[in-house]
Parts: sequence; C-alpha cells; structure tokens
Amino acid sequence: MASRLFTPIEVGKLKLANRIVIAPMCMYSAEDGCMTDWHQIHYGNLALSGAALLTIEATAVVPEGRITYGDVGLWDDRTEAAMGRVLDSVRRWSDMPIAVQLAHAGRKASTEKPWLGGKQVSPDHPNGWQTVAPSAVPFQSTDNAPLSLDRDGLKRVREGFAAAAKRAARLGIDGIQIHGAHGYLLHQFLSPLSNQRDDEYGGSPESRMRFPLEVFDAVRQAFTADRPVSIRVSGTDWVEGGWDIEQTIEFAKALEARGCDAIHVSSGGLHPDQKIPLGPSYQVPLARAVKQAVNMPVITVGLITDYEQAEAIVSTGDADMVGLARTILYDPRWPWHAAAHLGATVSAPNQYLRCQPHRLRSLFDVEKK
Repeated sequence: MASRLFTPIEVGKLKLANRIVIAPMCMYSAEDGCMTDWHQIHYGNLALSGAALLTIEATAVVPEGRITYGDVGLWDDRTEAAMGRVLDSVRRWSDMPIAVQLAHAGRKASTEKPWLGGKQVSPDHPNGWQTVAPSAVPFQSTDNAPLSLDRDGLKRVREGFAAAAKRAARLGIDGIQIHGAHGYLLHQFLSPLSNQRDDEYGGSPESRMRFPLEVFDAVRQAFTADRPVSIRVSGTDWVEGGWDIEQTIEFAKALEARGCDAIHVSSGGLHPDQKIPLGPSYQVPLARAVKQAVNMPVITVGLITDYEQAEAIVSTGDADMVGLARTILYDPRWPWHAAAHLGATVSAPNQYLRCQPHRLRSLFDVEKK
C-alpha cells in the first residue's frame, strides 16, 4: 500500500508534494531584524530535506513585536531586502515552496536569547523595550508589565501585519502563516487569562476572537489572492479557566468562513502554570478535534519523531499534515529516511544522487531534477 504521508495535497491553490511541512523555528540570529548568513545556511540546508514546505521562523511585523533582539523582522525596506537575499540564494538550488510566519510577541517580547537565559530584558536596557498586550498583565509576575493596547496601538499592529504581508508578496513568498499560538499577542487576545479588557475586544469568546480575526482579514486582503494564508493556534492553554479546545474549534470555524486555507494546531505557551502532558503525539488529539469540525487542511506538530508515527497520523485522518521542528533540526534528512522506510520517493539535488543506497534505487525522484 502506498504511503499516505508521501501523497500530494493542496493548501488553497498551493500544491505540496507530500504531507511533511517544516514548522517555523526561531533562530534568534538576526541583526536589527535583518536575516544574516546564518539564515542562508540554515534555510538552504532545510530546503534540500525533501519536505513539502519550508516555513520561515516567527517574523516580527513591527520592531516591538520581536521575542528577542535577535528575531527576524519584515517591517521596512532593510528587513525585506535582507530576507530577499536569503530567498534568492535558497531558490537558486531548491524549488521547495516557502512560507513565512508573521508574528507579534506581545507581552512575551523583549527577552534575552534562550541560550543566554531567555529572561525578559527591561525597557531601559539597550536590548530591551516596552512591551504591549491586550491587558496590562505580565507573563511572569517579575516581568515589567506590558502596556494595554489602545485603539491607535491596535491599528498599528493590524497595519503592521498587512504591510508585512505585502512585503511577503513582493518577495514571492508562497504562503503566510499567522502566529496565533504559544502565548504571543494574538493568543493573548484569545485567552481569558491574559485578556481582561472590558471593551469590544474582551469578555466573551466572540469578543476575544475579534482582534485576531481582524488581523487575519487584514493579512488576507493584503497578500496575493491566489496564495494561501493559514494560522497557527494553541489548541489549549493547559490551564484551568483558559483557552481550550472548544473555543479553538469555534475560532477555526470563524477563520474558515473568512477564507483561511489551513490551520496548524499546537498548544500552550500562554501561562507559566501550564501542565503539558508531554509524550509522542501529545497534541494530535487537539488537531483531530479541529479536523472533525472544519474542511480546511489541519497540521499537527509536537514530538513527532518516528516514521510510522507520522504515517499513522495522516493515514488515520487525525491530521492532513505533520509539522516537524526539533526533529528536522536533529535530522535534516528525516523526509529522505521516512521515504526509504515507507517505500516512497523524495526529490533530491542532482549533486546528492550518488548517495542513494544500492538497495533503495527508487528513493529519489530523479524525474523532477
């Protein structure tokens, strides 16, 4: 029986060769928002992996939306040009479709790089700035409190997302993923634990969804009409009284009605008291619940490391695609190895064809090269 993991799928009008997508992973290696040679090496490597889609890491739409001072941005001509140089280099040697995740970190912005501790950097520090959020509620009790976004602030964020989407279109990027997960700004609006507003953007689930939906509409309108716009969400906060799967399903339905092309279901990141039941495929039930409620493709992610595990997720219909993050950092040829294990084929560069094991002469799809 043919592998389901290696069958094609369409996301909107974007045709993908298989069901393996490379999830966005922050490298914290930009300089003033600009991509560097590190990104050229990093994304060039992943673009030769045999996956179907490469997603550029969380890309801030305004400077204060960065998680750290090392985050990639797409808010001005400089950051656009830097990303363009990396894309030109990668595309010279790979035809893998490339998407970008547009993001704003909200109250979880202005932090140190993870390998330097990851703690919040105060606004008076050279590498820090004042954070913003739906409400003036810090992530950690010891953090500097964010400023609650007023109407001008909300407009600036919306316009930042739209402007970044236009820049992405100019760069020829194949798709956009809006970051609505992991406790960052849009997730902060969704969860009652972080959104304590008493205006039309707070209170009921419908009101808490209002601003993220406005951002989606702004991005969809600004981006190339025939290219997909998707979103990444946290299916649950893993905290009692927080955002949960039932609300996620309603949000997914509202997004689909607005023309969302796919939804990537992750979880957590909103509250320090979260209790995550870590284990292989621990987020798959969240994706399954969303998939049962919508028609758009659903992507799952999280501790997916085994070939048969990924095959089972897709073949049983729990999700349409699997996202790989740490797994593909550890093994950048994971899709090759999965294809060999499952009797499928992947696209490989001509320069690498001679590495094909003699017993796997049909592993590489040389017809496309």
